[in-house]
Amino acid sequence: MTERKLRILVAKPGLDGHDRGAKIIARALRDAGMEVIYTGLHQTPEMIVSAAIQEDVDAIGMSIMSGAHMTLFPAVIELLRKQDAGDIRVFGGGIIPDDDIPQLKHKGVHEIFTPGSSTQDIVKWIKEHIPARA
Repeated sequence: MTERKLRILVAKPGLDGHDRGAKIIARALRDAGMEVIYTGLHQTPEMIVSAAIQEDVDAIGMSIMSGAHMTLFPAVIELLRKQDAGDIRVFGGGIIPDDDIPQLKHKGVHEIFTPGSSTQDIVKWIKEHIPARA
């Protein structure tokens, strides 16, 4: 019996229109053998959570460049909990000040990748920390 491939939803929440980094991450994850669902630009937390549940993903990776990370990450995590999908892990990256990272992790974000993180490091972290859901 083959092990199920990891399914990762890559999302761009909010009004930020810069998705080059998200597309690079999506491609790197696909190249590493994961199934990737890219939601596109301007997603609301509700849209992200709905897509994650519909697609039965193992994790959500959000790219936030707009400065709204302290609102958007917790909103997605809270909506996942309300939908009994709290086992879907959330990670992300973008322009996030180092001082905000501990607070985001305390609120349930599993990892933050800042500019300059290599795609290999992100793939490695996902493979080591994101279990495939049953």
